[in-house]
Amino acid sequence: MRKPVVAAVVGALALVAVAAAVGVGLRAATPPPAVSGPTTPPPITDSLKPAFASPRLYLDPNTEAAAAQKRLLAQGDTAAAGVVGRIAAVPTAVWLGEWFQGDRLVTELRNDVADARSQQATPVFVAYGIPNRDCGGYSKGGLAADQYLPWIRTIASTLEGSGAVVLLEPDSLAMLSSDKCAGSAEVRLPLLRSSVGILEGAGIATYLDGGNARWLSPDDQAAWLKRADVEQAHGFFTNVSNFDTTQRERDYAGRLSSKVGWKHYVIDVSRNGNGWTGTWCNPPGAALGQDPKVMEGTDGKLDALLWVKHPGVSDGSCNGGPAAGVWWQAGAEALVSGRGK
Repeated sequence: MRKPVVAAVVGALALVAVAAAVGVGLRAATPPPAVSGPTTPPPITDSLKPAFASPRLYLDPNTEAAAAQKRLLAQGDTAAAGVVGRIAAVPTAVWLGEWFQGDRLVTELRNDVADARSQQATPVFVAYGIPNRDCGGYSKGGLAADQYLPWIRTIASTLEGSGAVVLLEPDSLAMLSSDKCAGSAEVRLPLLRSSVGILEGAGIATYLDGGNARWLSPDDQAAWLKRADVEQAHGFFTNVSNFDTTQRERDYAGRLSSKVGWKHYVIDVSRNGNGWTGTWCNPPGAALGQDPKVMEGTDGKLDALLWVKHPGVSDGSCNGGPAAGVWWQAGAEALVSGRGK
């Protein structure tokens, strides 16, 4: 399988499972108090170059869902394959971490870019290799501090001119408020600031971690974004691997944007069809969200609704799920079934 996501496993499955965890560390706190102030941008001309070169989003043919569908068809289970196919047919982001380095990273990126061009689509990548990733949680891992910027430079140089979009490090800012991440800011913030400069300098629209509506207040999240140099980024992302409704996230992101110079934003809607159901980890009652869609230029500062988290991949060993990053057939079927209700 060419596209792993992040997980903490051992032995021969380590790289594949690590790649499968697509950002499962995102926690939800008590909802912040209402924040007064504008939630829609003023009517000014936006001078930013568009982030999405094509309104069509890249459909990766090598996701976990696509692999599961093939296995089920080979086993003759056409009913289950059809259910999984509803996930496999939807464009999702491509996650990059320490499992892709050197020539393997370059090959992966070139393959994705070539596939995206053949589809006349915009590829969306997630850089997920920050040191002390997830601060010891289910998605723990990441690169060493001295490896990180060379890794980002490889991504930038390979993607230059491709029209790709990069979501830079889910969890990386919002989680810094946690005691688990004590001491991480001193290492992490300079790396993020430099990464924004490297990626944007290569013409790659880059979005920073904006947390989600159930985590930090807009004021607190804005402070972290400013320290990560959001001014030089295209914008920020919200709700990655989380479950808040699209409207709630839009309200939150609008407030957050108003505090960071009216920056653009994208929202992960992959599993928010039923909104928040009480927990961030394999929550019962969750459902697939609406299909992803590029909104840039049509709806204020909202650039896109995306499937960032890969539906069907476990958040961790909770609520009946397997280890983080492992494909979970029952969970995938529940997400599809929930969407139909």
